[in-house]
Amino acid sequence: MALTQKQNQKGRLNQTLRSWLPLLQISSAELRERINELLDDNPFATCEQKMPEDFNSYKDYSDARIYEPSLYESLFAQINAPLFKKGKEQDIANAIIECVSDEGYFEYDEKILGPFSLDEIENVRLKFRYLEPVGVGAKDYKQSFLWQLDELCENEISTNDENFNLDAYALARQIILDFENLSKYTKSSGYDGAIALIRRLKNPPAMDFMSADNAIAPDLFVSVQDGVINIQISDDFYPQITIDTEGLDEKMDFVATYVRQAKDLIDALEMRKSTLYKIGLMIIEYQYEYFFGGAIRPMRLKDIASDLGRNPSTISRAIANKYLLGPRGTVALKSFFATEAGADEISNAALREFIKELIKHEDHKKPLSDEAILGKIKERFGVELVRRTITKYRKILNIAGSSERKRLYDVSGV
Repeated sequence: MALTQKQNQKGRLNQTLRSWLPLLQISSAELRERINELLDDNPFATCEQKMPEDFNSYKDYSDARIYEPSLYESLFAQINAPLFKKGKEQDIANAIIECVSDEGYFEYDEKILGPFSLDEIENVRLKFRYLEPVGVGAKDYKQSFLWQLDELCENEISTNDENFNLDAYALARQIILDFENLSKYTKSSGYDGAIALIRRLKNPPAMDFMSADNAIAPDLFVSVQDGVINIQISDDFYPQITIDTEGLDEKMDFVATYVRQAKDLIDALEMRKSTLYKIGLMIIEYQYEYFFGGAIRPMRLKDIASDLGRNPSTISRAIANKYLLGPRGTVALKSFFATEAGADEISNAALREFIKELIKHEDHKKPLSDEAILGKIKERFGVELVRRTITKYRKILNIAGSSERKRLYDVSGV
């Protein structure tokens, strides 16, 4: 009997985990809609969501600019060892990023990639399958879908999803490669499962960076009082699931099944909140100085993943489209994961902020060249960079080159 109880508990936990991961990976704005879909056929459960009555208490933050890293900023930040070896391989990877379209697809450009051989480019480009968003850097939608499908399969296997069907995965690969003849697969065994997998893939791969989400519901609130940082999960923004079986026997199979499904969702929601709260605590620990006016320091996904016992890809999805509302405004969680630029733990974010300040106070009659900016960074931070890196950061910041800035200054008369 004890063995049966343990098996039941394990089954319940597995179901909760299967519900938790999809809920963890979507934004708060999508949460209620997704839960309503899951409860659509459940006659005993309802989902409600209300905005907090004291939302005005957050008015100091509501007008703040929401910082969302661009697709290219996100990609540049991931070009690190050991995936990309320092030197030529990272140079090629950075050049490939410049050839990635807004949709996330690779488009060869002779002017940018001319110094490298086609074999060198392809060997490095194939490593893009391990970057986020998954599928970016692919040559076309088929290759993007295959990369996403492989990553999806790996995640499902790593989480021991008993419902994951390898046969459906294999058929999905076959369908993707032969999309032009989709009709010939409709009667294949496992077709519905294969199509369900394909529907979970994104086309284009960079679609999350292409659409702005104007209705931002913060996931975490951070405040600083008397030198103490406080963090809380935004419970008031969370959907509330209510189970109503009044007058019915919950032991009846029909009722028990639906009640169990609703309770699994409630548990999954609690796991989502708990996971985001833990991530928030780690952000505060790693980025403590930021909340007192300092710069964002280097912080890696694998550090958080290790502490939580999860894959970095799971954490990457957990922080996607999630926001922290704090004293310095509303900030995307993923913006806290800045990569290290040098041995002294100077983050890319800090260097970009330094570049902005340099140009803000530069001599308008003699604007700073990228080479001059590089020299000032070496002098200030003692890190070894190349001029190309400065050019890259300047483009990310939407700052024109020195000659163009000179013309703009002349025209504006400043």
